Amino acid sequence: MSLDQAVLEALESLSANKLRSALTILGIVIGVAAVVAMLAVGQGAQDTITGSISGIGVNLLFVFQGNNREEVRNPRPLTLADTQALNDPFSAPHIMNVAPVIDNNLLISFGGEQLRANVSGVTPAYQEVRSWGVSEGEFINEEHILGKASVALVGVDVADKLFGRREALVGETIRIEGQPFRVIGVLLPKGGGSFGSQDEVVLVPFSTAQSRLIRRNRDNVDVVFIQAINAEAVEQAKEEITAILRQRHRIILGPDDFTIFSQQDFVETAQTITGVFTIFLGGIAAISLLVGGIGIMNIMLVSVTERTREIGLRKAVGARKRDILIQFLTESSLLSLMGGVIGIGFGWLIAFIVGRIAAANNTPFTPVVSVQAILLATLFSTAVGLFFGIYPANRAANLAPVEALRSE
Repeated sequence: MSLDQAVLEALESLSANKLRSALTILGIVIGVAAVVAMLAVGQGAQDTITGSISGIGVNLLFVFQGNNREEVRNPRPLTLADTQALNDPFSAPHIMNVAPVIDNNLLISFGGEQLRANVSGVTPAYQEVRSWGVSEGEFINEEHILGKASVALVGVDVADKLFGRREALVGETIRIEGQPFRVIGVLLPKGGGSFGSQDEVVLVPFSTAQSRLIRRNRDNVDVVFIQAINAEAVEQAKEEITAILRQRHRIILGPDDFTIFSQQDFVETAQTITGVFTIFLGGIAAISLLVGGIGIMNIMLVSVTERTREIGLRKAVGARKRDILIQFLTESSLLSLMGGVIGIGFGWLIAFIVGRIAAANNTPFTPVVSVQAILLATLFSTAVGLFFGIYPANRAANLAPVEALRSE
């Protein structure tokens, strides 16, 4: 029996029982749609998180106080003196910029509106390190630092909630913990991230935050953002940071009392987490596809029983065991393949709807239906049809012609 003939006979057999075939296909449609949609959601989550991390800046290293992996005796804090040492081009030639930051969650108010937002004390280098521009106004400069100026830049989320607009805000006065600050600029939007919204922030001069808003002992800083000269120099910059801080903190033996992360570290961690999340979602969706496969096997077994006399007649006129096997395998494969194609369309539609719902709620999340997901769903659905069609097909092929013809 040729493949074309097997397909035509399979289509005739399936069209003879349209409702039963449609219900069988529906099980595969649900399973494939669930797989495609869940993989799209997982891929979209991974792209959103890694994109947010990449949007923090370029060639970045993050230095934090303490070491969560090992116990450290008498750890020393990160200080402004440490950042000045790291900014020495002779000791650290692979470092381009160093930006110390202190921050806290503080109460911001304007008129009758108020909210709690992250307030960060920063230096002028912060703008280049974080690749953060302004839509209007200017960034913090050295004059603001030296004069401990009461000025602030606001993120677009803060602007929306306090002012109800994002334009013409320069010159307005907001209050941070009751203290007046003049708005000198509005930050360009960066979107949400794995650490919360990057736009619900207020930036003030480091010296102002240190003296009036976020008090720290001995010029301590919370985190130091360090920009390497290029992507290839990140590891060398990391080694230079380690050497300088170990020397300044007088660490001869034992673990570091600080922690250094690179953007790649955060990206790899995020990819690992979202990868597990995607596999988990795909596994749950695959269960419904498995149920659809069982439905195919059930329907094919019923079909074998109903067509016992037809099988016996075909064998009596010369059909071989292989022909009967191919016929029933073709029917089960067509059921799963048609269900797979329709399921891919429904899966894409579900992913599209999820993306629209996320957009309507101002959530920066877009499900991604990848070619790999489509191929995986197609191959898996076809494999399900073949696997669950083998037993009914083999049972039909092994029927004895005489017994089949005697069947009522």
